Amino acid sequence: MSSAWESLTIDARDPARLARWWAEALGYQVVHEEPHGVEISPARGRTPSLTFVPVAAGKETKNRLHLDLRPDDREAEVERLVDMGARHVDIGQGDADWTVLADPEGNEFCVLRQRGD
Repeated sequence: MSSAWESLTIDARDPARLARWWAEALGYQVVHEEPHGVEISPARGRTPSLTFVPVAAGKETKNRLHLDLRPDDREAEVERLVDMGARHVDIGQGDADWTVLADPEGNEFCVLRQRGD
């Protein structure tokens, strides 16, 4: 017996805003929106989805879980995400071959190099 990954839930001060930011970043779409959360996915009924739920407190420490993105062109993707409002962060990664960014609410994620590089 095993389980399938359905969704990842992310706490957010402004779930609708952050969900739309991630939908644009990933090429996802908003598939469900209510006061208690906003869900985005590749298409209605497709997984995995991301669900953003409201919380009163802001993010205070390093994420214990984060997304890794693998674009075709890392430098171009990092530039696009920064133009959208992401920012570079140092979480102690040193001289890594990936770029660590934070979304508009400070959640870290990594942009990996292209496969085969």
